[in-house]
Amino acid sequence: MSKFNKVTPEFVEKLRSILGEKGVTTDPEKLLTFQTDEEGNSYWFRTPEVVVFPETTEQVAAVVKLANEHLVPITPRAAGSGVACGAIPIHHGLVMELDRMNKILELDEDNLYAVVQTGVRTSEIQEQCRQRGLLYAGDPCSADSCQIGGNVATNAGGNKAVKYGTTRNQIYGMKVVTPTGDIVDIGGRLQKCSTGYCLEQLFCGSEGTLGIITEVTLKLRPLPPYKFDLVSIFKTDDEAFTLPNKLLKAGIEPTSIEYMDNEALKISSNYCDITLPHVDEGVCYVIVTVETFDEDELDRKMEKAGDVCEACGAVDVIAADERIWGCRRQFAEAARDIDIMFVAEDFVVPLDKIAEITSKLPALKEKHGLYTVTVAHIGDGNIHVLPLNKDGLSPEGWMEKMESFHADLFKEVYALGGKMSGEHGVGYKKLKEFKRHTPEGERNIIKAIKKALDPNNIMNPSKIVDIDE
Repeated sequence: MSKFNKVTPEFVEKLRSILGEKGVTTDPEKLLTFQTDEEGNSYWFRTPEVVVFPETTEQVAAVVKLANEHLVPITPRAAGSGVACGAIPIHHGLVMELDRMNKILELDEDNLYAVVQTGVRTSEIQEQCRQRGLLYAGDPCSADSCQIGGNVATNAGGNKAVKYGTTRNQIYGMKVVTPTGDIVDIGGRLQKCSTGYCLEQLFCGSEGTLGIITEVTLKLRPLPPYKFDLVSIFKTDDEAFTLPNKLLKAGIEPTSIEYMDNEALKISSNYCDITLPHVDEGVCYVIVTVETFDEDELDRKMEKAGDVCEACGAVDVIAADERIWGCRRQFAEAARDIDIMFVAEDFVVPLDKIAEITSKLPALKEKHGLYTVTVAHIGDGNIHVLPLNKDGLSPEGWMEKMESFHADLFKEVYALGGKMSGEHGVGYKKLKEFKRHTPEGERNIIKAIKKALDPNNIMNPSKIVDIDE
């Protein structure tokens, strides 16, 4: 069993000798601000004993070495915008807040790469690239608030994953502090490599369990100068879910294909205080973005996309202006405005199974007495069903209802070849579900890697897998 020690005054003084007075806090009120990430259910909250704010990789390494020697668990934290309890200090101990490491160290316009510290906000990277006619293709919906280190740690997805892939497709390499305090550079600015294990891909999506990412080398692309956004409006989900494969087979190559059900449209438009076309008719929306480097090509693809939408049964096809994209981006805030304890489901299935899994949702909702709203990245099969606690259950009662719902939901997801998370991660919140639905052999490999790199289990323990189970 892992043995963790309490944070002592002597330990805190050693931290201050590394980070200075302003780099460490044990103030009870400040500690409370780190008891959760975006999770709103107090059932999951845990308060750290100390929070540190390093500014350099060397400081991170010194703190990790100290924590490893004293057997104090570390919870790495970026912006705290996750929804899987990945940044919650389950075993209390030390939270390492990385937002002071927020510099873009290099942005090479000619060679199409950037080197950034872990605490840089994703939107800042996007904007700095845009000003130079470049594109950083990572585009999670929380780009305005999330940080690149958290994106890498969870392998964040987002709106542009259909064309460009998730965060792991945007990285060349990274600088990592291991659980024993070593500083290691992994990956490289190469177009291909078959030299040893692909360690940068291992660390991407590891949710802080294998080490702390302090710098990332990102791939950049030329920014396509032409694009169109359209909304295809459908009366039924079945019609809407036929669209992604039809667009792909037509050679249209969308950048994003986003779905919003009628309930999601209602709560988002109410939250944004705007009126959207046809919403009062019970419709759903599919928002399609296409980008090109040639204006004539854009015109051809726009005409073809409209034809495909109509052939799939769309009752209307209109331009997707900023009102509509604003509603899509504000969807999570609209849900939170109704219920702070909402649960952001994140399962992913093959494209041809989207209609089948969503057809099972009404019966599951009825069985468990749930009100849900749904949006999805249907171009890559990633479905966000959000149950809302409209009946006002207690934190414990709501958690129990969700566990019961998950037992049925994930059984159906995995039966269709899916997984429980497409971009949010497992964290602590889905620890039991991951164990239940993941083959033992696969979990044993994950645990073996964790034990090898983190022999004292100090690095974000009890996330993804529990090596003490």
